[in-house]
Amino acid sequence: MSSTPRLFVTEDIFEGKTIALDEGQSNYLLRVLRLGAGAPVRVFNGRHGEWDCEIGPVQGKRASLEPVKQMRAQPELPASAPILLFAPVKKAETDFIVEKATELGAARICPILTEWTQTRTVRLDRFNKIVLEASEQTERLDLPQVEDLQPLATALEALPGGTVVIYCDEAGDDMDAPWGGDTGRAGPIADVLATLGDVPVAILIGPEGGFTPDERACLRGRDDTRPVSLGPRILRAETAAVAALSVWQALKGDWR
Repeated sequence: MSSTPRLFVTEDIFEGKTIALDEGQSNYLLRVLRLGAGAPVRVFNGRHGEWDCEIGPVQGKRASLEPVKQMRAQPELPASAPILLFAPVKKAETDFIVEKATELGAARICPILTEWTQTRTVRLDRFNKIVLEASEQTERLDLPQVEDLQPLATALEALPGGTVVIYCDEAGDDMDAPWGGDTGRAGPIADVLATLGDVPVAILIGPEGGFTPDERACLRGRDDTRPVSLGPRILRAETAAVAALSVWQALKGDWR
């Protein structure tokens, strides 16, 4: 991995274009890294690939960049890149989910409200900062779209047509038995994903304590929902998100 600093910018990138950096980016390059005019910097904007640039003449506390050469073209995001729907948990764990979903290639990150969701407010500015930093560090050429907190039903209705919801459901149907008993168990996630073609997928992770019986019945009653199991252990919400996205990448994504 290159040691050259890498930044996300919102401006267009092309030869002859001067890219003005904001105060935070300028401070990072000039004062944290102690770079000066002519130093190399890599940039991307989610539209024009990745470019090698040089720091231009420094004016006061602000720096600018001069694009030199495009190093990577902008690929098209696969139509099947997963959407992550998840119920926020505690602050540190929720931040972890957002960061790892970015690293694992989620196209959209959608926090949802369920009956048993404990954290009922989120800070989009914080999520966007996490997404930005994770994309810069992991060589992504785009930023995943981050949605505001919304009810589960609203999030499901807003999914693109044809999206299959991979619903991580650890329970059986018998509410009086440990783990819901043996009947109604979902199939292993790898087996379920293997039955799908190249279709859009949304991975749904519930809150601590799972979904209510009514929510579970509603989800299992949807034609485009596939309940899946993540194995014989009850996973924490943040672990489940990483596990499900990892299996998807291994079987359907760019780990193949």
